[in-house]
Amino acid sequence: MMEACKDLKAKYDHCFNVWFSEKFLHGVYDDSECSSLLKVYTACVAQAMKDQNINLDEVDITHLETDKNKSKES
Repeated sequence: MMEACKDLKAKYDHCFNVWFSEKFLHGVYDDSECSSLLKVYTACVAQAMKDQNINLDEVDITHLETDKNKSKES
């Protein structure tokens, strides 16, 4: 992951951890308070992947096909 995304990840992680411990565990399931941070962080990661010529679709296909093969063998 690019250095630029590390701060965004830390901010999102903090928000999520506070929401999880202070709200979710007490029955409040609305997780929208961190959604804007998640969108910015996800966009940063997507741009970093693009900059590094990493195609997530190819990664997904490779793993999904592997999972399909495993389930057929079972």
